[in-house]
Amino acid sequence: MEIKDNTFARQFETIVDEGLVSVEYSFQEKKIFLTKINVPESFDDEEFISNFLKNIMGIAIERKFKVVPILPKIVVFFKKNPIYKELLPPGIRL
Repeated sequence: MEIKDNTFARQFETIVDEGLVSVEYSFQEKKIFLTKINVPESFDDEEFISNFLKNIMGIAIERKFKVVPILPKIVVFFKKNPIYKELLPPGIRL
């Protein structure tokens, strides 16, 4: 999966057959706040979204970012994938 970090639009992007899938973010003090997932209207592949988020977690690890999940769907991702809980900033419990 190829992921583009579109810093101008503040989102991670990847292309699927149906169009663009993106995760919007804001950035503050070495923390990345994941705020919204955008998918094409006809797209409903939850496994793809999970893999996309895993790749974004890899980017966060590589860049030494802490991740703050704002969107409930991303909170659920963290609960299902406890190996990424180390990316949460101190004081954030899910």
